[in-house]
Amino acid sequence: MPELPEVESARLNLVQWLDGRRVVRAEADASRVFRGARQEDFVSLRGRLKSLERRGKYLLFTFEKGRGLLAHLGMTGRFVRRPEGVPVPYSRARLHLDTGSVIHFADSRLFGRLEPCDASRLYELEAVKALGRDPLVDGLSAAQLQEALASSRQDLKVALMDQGRVTGLGNIHAAEALFRAGLHPARKPATLTPEEWERLAEAIHASLAFGLEEQQGEEPAYLEEGAENCFLVYGRAGTACARCGTAVESFTQGGRTTHCCPQCQPLHPGRKPSDARRKRAAHRR
Repeated sequence: MPELPEVESARLNLVQWLDGRRVVRAEADASRVFRGARQEDFVSLRGRLKSLERRGKYLLFTFEKGRGLLAHLGMTGRFVRRPEGVPVPYSRARLHLDTGSVIHFADSRLFGRLEPCDASRLYELEAVKALGRDPLVDGLSAAQLQEALASSRQDLKVALMDQGRVTGLGNIHAAEALFRAGLHPARKPATLTPEEWERLAEAIHASLAFGLEEQQGEEPAYLEEGAENCFLVYGRAGTACARCGTAVESFTQGGRTTHCCPQCQPLHPGRKPSDARRKRAAHRR
């Protein structure tokens, strides 16, 4: 968390908030969101926003006079807009606008990151250079997805979450895309057929499109604690699969909890249930 839809939604909000506005003052508290960067460089930010782009889970701001800012929301970071003087819990840095409103970077657990730098260096930062294909920015066809993942020896879901291969997918949308495609998370990429690569590429775009739709608005709440689960399989362990009624399973994969339907996402496609039973019986004999 966050994943591509949340970051893209934040980008769209920020573009709207900053369009035609000037940053007249910047403030920052001493915190680890500036790890690896200088807090005073953030405080020097002034002027109008020239562009705001997204690569995977990173936001890349370009302001006037060549000032740049790299932002990553981390687990709990978010940008919120409030009138001047209205406090925001866990606000770590603030951009004061000429309209009298303030854009806060709030992060309760300090996993987020702000790195001010020269705008000309944004795409040369190691964190950005290491990113793989962005499904929305670069496009992601079945052939491109296969090229990015097929050489990985990791489980399919873990490979999908490798930001150096395909950037923007996290635990939620990797699980959702695999469910939509009918692919087990523990499959190896090399075992996928051309038709399965097609299904997976389409499923990734469908899952991201769903996430973007759910994220509309200044402060979408569908991921907030206590919010209703709107996903097809993520977070639904022990409940009935929406497609077939089989109980959704969960297991640990790559240090994260994975959710899947064993009926809709078979680990061994084409194998009849009786095949496994015969093998177990033969082993006992």
